[in-house]
Amino acid sequence: MLRIINTSAATTNSLSLWVSLAVLILLALVNTVVLAAGSKESRLSDEAFPYLTDDQLTPRTPPLLELGDPFLGEGNLKPGFEILTGAVWQPRFWVYGTFRSALSTHKLGNNSRSGEWANRLDLFGNLQLTGTERLLIGVQPLHRDGNFSGHVFTPDSEDGWNDNSNFRIRALFFEGDISEIFPRWDLLDSTPNDIGFSVGRQDIVFQDGMLISDNLDGVGVTRNSVRFQGVPWLINLRSTFFFGWNEVHRDNNVEDRSAEIYGIFTAIDTLKSTINLDLAYVDSGESARDDVLSIGLDAIQRIGKFSTTFRLLGSFATHSETPSAGDGALLFGDINWTPAYTNDIAYVTFFAGFDRYTSAARDPLAGGPLGRVGLLFSARGLGSFPAPLSNRAGDAYGGAVGYQFQMAETRRQLTFEAGVRKDDNNNGTDSVGIAGRLQQAFGRRTVFTIEAFGTAHENNQPGAGIRTEILLKL
Repeated sequence: MLRIINTSAATTNSLSLWVSLAVLILLALVNTVVLAAGSKESRLSDEAFPYLTDDQLTPRTPPLLELGDPFLGEGNLKPGFEILTGAVWQPRFWVYGTFRSALSTHKLGNNSRSGEWANRLDLFGNLQLTGTERLLIGVQPLHRDGNFSGHVFTPDSEDGWNDNSNFRIRALFFEGDISEIFPRWDLLDSTPNDIGFSVGRQDIVFQDGMLISDNLDGVGVTRNSVRFQGVPWLINLRSTFFFGWNEVHRDNNVEDRSAEIYGIFTAIDTLKSTINLDLAYVDSGESARDDVLSIGLDAIQRIGKFSTTFRLLGSFATHSETPSAGDGALLFGDINWTPAYTNDIAYVTFFAGFDRYTSAARDPLAGGPLGRVGLLFSARGLGSFPAPLSNRAGDAYGGAVGYQFQMAETRRQLTFEAGVRKDDNNNGTDSVGIAGRLQQAFGRRTVFTIEAFGTAHENNQPGAGIRTEILLKL
């Protein structure tokens, strides 16, 4: 059971945080020591094992509908047919999706209470033509932006059933590789013509969603597998140009119907790190004059036994600062590792925001750019259940520490986390929080989740919330 810390002073907040962190770290250490004591050795076995037979392999879980060759099926593929360009297409159509249903209640620091039952369905039809070419269509018939079909219990003024059913198409794009569509261009595949492309309405995510996290109408062209002689440390370079002309939601999660977005995204794989350098420019039209240039640079690598991510982002309002365009910077770091003799995951994250860092595009359900920091900062994407600690990046610093226990052969996960957010604007909004989440798989398609949080805020009332969710893979 999570305890809610009631305090009104910054020193008490700090003490609460350190107590929470100490308890969390103690739990992790106890778990590691106990497992280590019962383990003889951690090295891989030298004993040879035979390959599993077809009967011993775990049977596949088919999607809702399969026409043509089954998804991840066994046996020979159908021969298909040759199109005018010389490419051989083997059409198969699969329908799949995810259904989520959640009951939740929460109280924020201002004493506002909310309780609801919310539902979400993401349904996709995938026409697979080859290994690289496909046409995908997707709908979300149970919600519209941040409004979900379900029932509101509190507040009483909103009590009742909400019907947000719709038939809007939320994904419709074609993607492929030019050299595969026109194989006669290079029969021996000896020239650097691997150019991928995608056009239509699609999810765009860069810098783990801190730079862009939105569903956009756009076109992207990618040049992949670029290498240079005499540069052995460069394993691969990938560069993408993207232009989005519709469905652009600004950093405040509000759609700007006149906005267009241009991006150049570069990924560099080296011997030790993956480095991403991404630039996105949002042109909001001549009348609004709230254009913004957002830039992200990160490095992802292992340092010893630790997996790390370090990220620096910045934004520049090219005309004047507005609610959707600001000047600022954001630093982020993530360090995680698997403690010895376990399959568990321990992690520490931290961030520091300066002025008003502004993302290029954010979906209505994406929240702010700090969702990657941890459970306490992330949006749930279902219903009105909030991020316990604000995930906006302006003039604040903080982080989270957590531990995830892997149990029942990874079919059960138990996560504990403590976090803090310190605002530099001195308006009494400093916050600390603790959270826990239990996830349990049932069968081959269902995951049950229960989670809860408690928060304490300077000069404000404490907050708390609990939710349960059933997720069904279709």
